Amino acid sequence: MNLDATDKKLLSLLQGDSKRTNKELAGKLNLSVTAVFERIRKLEKAGVISKYVALVKPEKVDRSFTAFCQIKLVQHTKSNVTRFEAQVTGLKEVLEVFHVSGEYDYILKVMVKDMQAYREFMLNKLTALDHIGSTQSTFVISPVKNTSAISMDLD
Repeated sequence: MNLDATDKKLLSLLQGDSKRTNKELAGKLNLSVTAVFERIRKLEKAGVISKYVALVKPEKVDRSFTAFCQIKLVQHTKSNVTRFEAQVTGLKEVLEVFHVSGEYDYILKVMVKDMQAYREFMLNKLTALDHIGSTQSTFVISPVKNTSAISMDLD
């Protein structure tokens, strides 16, 4: 889908605050409320906008300890990969999973209460999954940039 400048500005505004009303958006875009509604509907239908979420502050819900866990599988068969992915995506502590190239096969973003909770997660959940050969964990000292917004100014 080709996005024009108005679509990109609309997406930027929605990523900043998806609870803005169509009337507010129309004012910022110099469009009618109906035109904004139609553009949003078009972006949703095309899958450009996949869903709307509330961003929760981790420290307010006892999830301020973040770790990136690198996983190496024992074998890279289709069944091992498929089974591992199905298992790891079911773990509530895992927020993101990336299949990557390089020394490790996967990188997981894990958020838990503290180091003890991470230890319990590793011992009782992650290492219990099939086909894991090795893991390496990196702990976040402090987040420097953390956003879910994709910049529309990359052209």
